[in-house]
Amino acid sequence: MTESSGAAGVPRRAEVVGALAAELDRVRPGRRCLVALDGVDGVGKSHLAAELVHHALSYGGRPMVSVSIDGFHRARADRIAAGRGPEGFYRGSYRYDEFRRCVVDAVRLGQPLVPAVWDVARDEPAAPEAIELAPEAIVLVDGIFLQRPELVDVWDATVWVEAPFTVTVPRGNARFAGPHDADPEAASNRRYVGGQRLYLEQARPRERSTWVLDNTDLDRPRLTRSSAPSAPADPPAPGQQTLRPEATFL
Repeated sequence: MTESSGAAGVPRRAEVVGALAAELDRVRPGRRCLVALDGVDGVGKSHLAAELVHHALSYGGRPMVSVSIDGFHRARADRIAAGRGPEGFYRGSYRYDEFRRCVVDAVRLGQPLVPAVWDVARDEPAAPEAIELAPEAIVLVDGIFLQRPELVDVWDATVWVEAPFTVTVPRGNARFAGPHDADPEAASNRRYVGGQRLYLEQARPRERSTWVLDNTDLDRPRLTRSSAPSAPADPPAPGQQTLRPEATFL
C-alpha cells in the first residue's frame, strides 16, 4: 500500500495513528485502561490495533496490549443454534461473561489477562498464556458489537472505526479463500450485514464513541473526537497535538 504524505513528509496514515495514540495515552493516566476499537466486519479494526501497538513500541508512550473479542466466540454449534439469520448473529456470537471475567476483571483487579478462550478457526477451546500487564497499560480490544448492553459499561474510551458496507464487505471477504459476493445486499451477506445493522440501530455505537476514525480510504483516514463523554484525562503536554470536541484532525 502506498501512503500519501502529511506534514513534514510523514505518511498521512502514520500521522493519524500517532495522533490517536497520543489521545489514548491520556486515558486514565498512570492506571490500566480498556479501550474498544469497535466497528463492523472488514473495516480494519485489527490492523489499527496492530498499528497502535507498533507505534507505542517504536515511539514510546504507555505500553499497549491488543486483544480481540474473536477469542471469545461461542462454539459453532451454539452460534448456529442461536439462529442463522441476522438476529442470531447479533445475539448469539460471543461469550461476554467469559470476556468480562478474563479481560475486564483482570484489568480492573491487576491480574494477568487471558486473551482468548476459544479458537474460532479450529472451533475448539484455546489456552493461550496469560499476559502480565504493566500498571499503566492500555488494553486495546478490537471487534464487533463492543458497545452492546453487555459491554457498554466496561470501556474507559472507545474508537468507532467506520466505512460504508460497500467498502467493508469486499474488504472483509478478501480475507477468505474462494469467491464471495461483494454486494452487501446479497443473500450470502444477509446474516452478517443484517446483524451489524441491528447493532447500529439498537446500540448507536457511533454516537457513544469517544473518537470516530473514518477508515474508508486506508491511505487517508480521518480522526474525529466526538461529543460523547469520556474518561477524565490529564492536560496535554506543551506542544502535544490534541483534538477539539467534534473537530477533525487534519
